[in-house]
Amino acid sequence: MAESNDALLGRIAVHTKMLSAEQLNQATEIQGRSGGSHRLGDIFVEKGFITPAQLQKLLVAQKQVIARQATQRVAQTLAAVSPGPEPCPSAATASAPRPRSAPPRPAPSAAAAKPSAPATAPAVTRHPAPATKPTTPAPGAKAAPAARHALVLGGDPQAREELHEILRNAVAAGASDLHVHAGAPLRQRRNGVLEEGSGPPLEPAKADAMLRSILSAEQTAAFDAEGQGDLAYTLAGVGRFRANLYKQQRGTDGVFRIVPDHPPSLDELGLPNTLARLTNYHQGMVLVTGPSGCGKSSTMAAFLNLVNEERTDHILTIEDPIEVIHPAKSCQVNQRQVRTHTGSFARALRAALREDPDVIAIGELRDLETISLALTAAETGHFVLGTLHTSSTIRTIDRLIGVFPPDQQTQVRTMLSESLRAVVSQRLVVRADGAGRVPALEVLIVNKAISNLIRENKSFQIRSILQTGAAQRMCLLDSSLEALVKQGVITREEALRHAEEPKRFGGKER
Repeated sequence: MAESNDALLGRIAVHTKMLSAEQLNQATEIQGRSGGSHRLGDIFVEKGFITPAQLQKLLVAQKQVIARQATQRVAQTLAAVSPGPEPCPSAATASAPRPRSAPPRPAPSAAAAKPSAPATAPAVTRHPAPATKPTTPAPGAKAAPAARHALVLGGDPQAREELHEILRNAVAAGASDLHVHAGAPLRQRRNGVLEEGSGPPLEPAKADAMLRSILSAEQTAAFDAEGQGDLAYTLAGVGRFRANLYKQQRGTDGVFRIVPDHPPSLDELGLPNTLARLTNYHQGMVLVTGPSGCGKSSTMAAFLNLVNEERTDHILTIEDPIEVIHPAKSCQVNQRQVRTHTGSFARALRAALREDPDVIAIGELRDLETISLALTAAETGHFVLGTLHTSSTIRTIDRLIGVFPPDQQTQVRTMLSESLRAVVSQRLVVRADGAGRVPALEVLIVNKAISNLIRENKSFQIRSILQTGAAQRMCLLDSSLEALVKQGVITREEALRHAEEPKRFGGKER
């Protein structure tokens, strides 16, 4: 708790401009070298960054934020036990080809903060995606219920109720994903493992009827035209689900991922509180990366929730579909869904530059145009959060540059070296006791040395800086796995499955 409160104090100091991000970094390095025996506020005063009177003001502000967060948690708890509305599906449509175009335009930025590797952590559940039309109301205002029920479903009500029962059972079983396949039994994924099917094979006609029962007429038409579609679905009293429906040779299939009904905290995800410093930036880009199903969306939702609680900014999210719903707290929050509220990620990003956002969250950096516009937004004074499907921090940098044509890559390296602030690459690994999974992290903080390596096309040398960057809270994935093994949280065999250098855990080089 002391470390968490210290991190909060530092974020408030930066947000109120009593300290710069560089001063906070310097103070936290001193605290790290002391083994945490010195309070962060005392270090601020000792270094002459602030006066004792300013420290008292910061401590008062810190108490106010903690009290406000406690009040919000109570309100969320009461809302959770109150009777919910009728089942409410979210608007979504079938996938469509995404445009590719637009190279980037250069500009500058700078700064860096610092997280850490995880220690022991509680079981982690992956959090996927919802989607309604959540233009978030002002604090204190009530959402218009009509908007939540604007989508009229077609299909067979009895088939819909059968699907509801299957979804209830999946949530009760602690599954992260539910697979509904024509001609095959139902299957669930728990703790990263796709379990054997239960029950008899689903008749293709029954699977098709159940899955179509949660679509509107417009969604059904789009699904028939495209053969696939993404949507989010809300089942009152049960949860939210991100769904992908698709046609295959045996019939119609669907995969549902369970989404949290409220923005998660870093503690709930088993992530270290030091990662909260990555929300201090007011411009630049912070990326959360990893393979599919590693909890990227949940981590980004936790970052957004911190910004929403502690800053007074305009947050704009662009998602496909909308995942965790973020009610307005201290910030104004607007959430846009691709193909429901905007034609594409790129179109929404172009429009965002005229919508006065302070923070832009991008559900996924999928293509050249989206990456190009995200870099431009980061350079033009916005704080950009995004996710990317890459397996390490160094591969993330290579992917961001490699997506551009060769004749543009020198320019892009310069842009990236100036706008990238941090990359968090994560995996979810099975606990030794079998009670869920914990995150293993690789954390890269872009300092001057790393910025120079990016600019000079020497990303292969970044690994050595990650190995020696503990004072700046950098960490290699293998170091995080090794710490979890030493603490007895995971087994050596599990670490070996995810390690970049298997020899470190007694395995053979790949």
